[in-house]
Amino acid sequence: MSEENITRITIDGKELILIGTAHVSKQSAEQVKEVIQAEMPDTVCIELDEQRYQSIKDGNKWKDMNIFKVIKEKKATLLLMNLLIASFQKRMAKQFGIKPGQEMIQGIESAEEIGANLVLADRNIQITFARIWQGVGLWGRAKLLLEIVYSVFSKDEISEEDMEKMKSKDMLNSMLHEFTIAFPKLKKPLIDERDQYLAQKIKEAPGKKVVAVLGAAHVPGIKEEIKKDHDLASLSQRPPKSVVPTIFAWMIPLLILGIIGYAFYANPSVGVDLTLSWVLWNGFFSAIGALIAFGHPLTILTAFIAAPLTSLYPLLAAGWFAGIVEAYIRKPKVGDFENLSDDVFTVKGFWNNSVTRILLVVVLANVGSTVGSIVGGADVVRMFIQNILGS
Repeated sequence: MSEENITRITIDGKELILIGTAHVSKQSAEQVKEVIQAEMPDTVCIELDEQRYQSIKDGNKWKDMNIFKVIKEKKATLLLMNLLIASFQKRMAKQFGIKPGQEMIQGIESAEEIGANLVLADRNIQITFARIWQGVGLWGRAKLLLEIVYSVFSKDEISEEDMEKMKSKDMLNSMLHEFTIAFPKLKKPLIDERDQYLAQKIKEAPGKKVVAVLGAAHVPGIKEEIKKDHDLASLSQRPPKSVVPTIFAWMIPLLILGIIGYAFYANPSVGVDLTLSWVLWNGFFSAIGALIAFGHPLTILTAFIAAPLTSLYPLLAAGWFAGIVEAYIRKPKVGDFENLSDDVFTVKGFWNNSVTRILLVVVLANVGSTVGSIVGGADVVRMFIQNILGS
């Protein structure tokens, strides 16, 4: 049996066998099967949480999705990111003729075959996303989304030989170094914290012999973190929300309303001009966002009308209203949900599928409304200074 990509650790009388895999590699899936059959461990740990495990077990999960509930629960952006990442893995997997996450599926099947315990060793994906989203800041979020979108729709192909090289420790450390430079705040929640979580779950797994199926990026960190004890409860906490964005979210609308209100008091015609500027800039950019998403004309109109009002009330968003209208007018069919995993594979599919189009309407109308608030707010302040303070 080849020992390449395998790390053996003995701790507290327990033998731990870590298999470093590439998530869309045939060799990785084959090695997982080979190692588990040869070692006959008491427990197999896999780098999945309950949510991703269920999605693998239930291939028809999209059919049960309630798109209205997704919008109302403010999960459109999260779902869109999940689809983009899934699309990237699917493209890579299609290139090599293998299912995404085949090595994890193989780990599940092999554990069942030998009667071993199965431990879902990874942290809840929503907790990880929440900690990433909270930590990277506004500019980091935009940069991250652009990077994901580029990686999804890039036509560059990677050879299977290069993918196997990615699992070597020297190449891996080099990649993580570059990754840290590009997104320094991303590495902690995405790699470091999950290394700690995975290490603790593997260490606590029942039995004297444990095989862990892991993405190769986690193996170097887990080797170090497994020597320490980690608090799984603290690693599973959602980050506390900063009050600063909330304060700004309310201060800006109050400032705009105060400026427009005073303008009406000092010079009603100027007040009208300021109101029109706010309405037109907000409505225009939000409607452009809905238009880019190929929204229905009524969806675009809804974005235009809603944006100037929702921008003044931070608990609402223009994209939610536009998305709900789009969903009512172009209600997704069963076929849209069935084809979702294939349609996210291409740019055309993203825009043609009713489900992803609704998500794009929500996200892009909200982005447009934010841009409109910045431009419109600046224009309101400029006109106020010129026509009220300057007169």
